[in-house]
Amino acid sequence: MHSILITGCSSGIGHTVAHGLAREGWRVFASARAEADVARLRAEGLSDALQLDVDDSASIERALAQVLAATGGTLDALFNNAGFGQPGAAEDISRAALRAQFETNLFGAWELTARVLPVMRAQGHGRVLFNSSVLGFAAMRWRGAYNASKYAMEGLADTLRLELAGSNIYVSLIEPGPITSRFRPNALAKFRAHVDWTHSVHTEVYRAQIERMEKPGPAAPFTLPAEAVLDAVRRALNARRPAARYRVTFPTHLFWWLKRLLPTRWLDAVLTRAA
Repeated sequence: MHSILITGCSSGIGHTVAHGLAREGWRVFASARAEADVARLRAEGLSDALQLDVDDSASIERALAQVLAATGGTLDALFNNAGFGQPGAAEDISRAALRAQFETNLFGAWELTARVLPVMRAQGHGRVLFNSSVLGFAAMRWRGAYNASKYAMEGLADTLRLELAGSNIYVSLIEPGPITSRFRPNALAKFRAHVDWTHSVHTEVYRAQIERMEKPGPAAPFTLPAEAVLDAVRRALNARRPAARYRVTFPTHLFWWLKRLLPTRWLDAVLTRAA
């Protein structure tokens, strides 16, 4: 039985991928930050669910030790999925808020990956997946902290892929566009916590952004369910030679091609209209 550790499984993409792979015979170590979510995951049938807070080095160390004790020291795959979006104009994001964005979206994933790689080298194989975003290569307004964290993730993952060439350890980026999840409610909470929007030069823009984030149902065209990401993860795990990137949703494919084909000024105009 193949084994995989997935971060950020309390809801959304992580929750869907964990259950989907478990149904397909994987031994899934579904992790979540809150103990209540871990208990719920176990009650749902993910018996190997465990607590892991990617912002906490000690938690990462404990969780990985727990996984390796359960598997006898092996781990076939890692899916770095935990993350959140910090909305706000770049000039309104404090250093503390930007640091928090990177701690969760990048630094925790990188520390966990660095701890897993010796295990994969010792066993002679492995798959490392990073949940990036269309915003990891196509920046949009009012999402500067999130854009930056995903751009950095893509750079590090690309570097790691090159450095692991010939090791039988493969690195893939999953690049979703709009996906049904709790991303918007969570982002709204971060916005209210870290952006003094009523005193910003962007106050009127923020009013529209808040309305969008509060809107029930999909807020963007071409939104797909989290099962679309499960399909990409499945392909990355099962391919003999997995791709470097798996793009999910029409906007991701569209902006990938537009970035390759359009001059920067034209692309800026398109991205400005899309934000």
